[in-house]
Amino acid sequence: MANSQDLAQLIAAHAGKEGALLPILHDVQHAFGCVDGEAEAAIAKALNLSRAEVHGVVSFYHDFTPAADLRPHIELCRAEACKARGVEALVDAAQVAAGERVKLKTVYCLGLCSVGPAARMGDALYARLDQAALVALVEQA
Repeated sequence: MANSQDLAQLIAAHAGKEGALLPILHDVQHAFGCVDGEAEAAIAKALNLSRAEVHGVVSFYHDFTPAADLRPHIELCRAEACKARGVEALVDAAQVAAGERVKLKTVYCLGLCSVGPAARMGDALYARLDQAALVALVEQA
């Protein structure tokens, strides 16, 4: 985790705002690659919440991780619409291409239901994926 001063600045950016917990968690995850126990405790204290309340939110949402993973991440939508459009047939080849070098993460809906199968790498979205396109995406990660 980064130093507590950096964490305090991220928390302070949302001080006094209603519903500050999720924006703070997103900022911490983005800045440090994780929301660890130290961050949970600092956020809980700043927002006058219990650490259990903060941890409950962190553990509920797939966006937050307790430890940083420096590998490239590709989020692959495996929700019903993408399943109907054939995403499951692409998973094995993507996993082979990813090996241990790239983290493939299952998510449930990227909002591209009509143009699935879909994936996200960083801020970029990819739609109408077939096996070759998904493997190429994994290989370029």
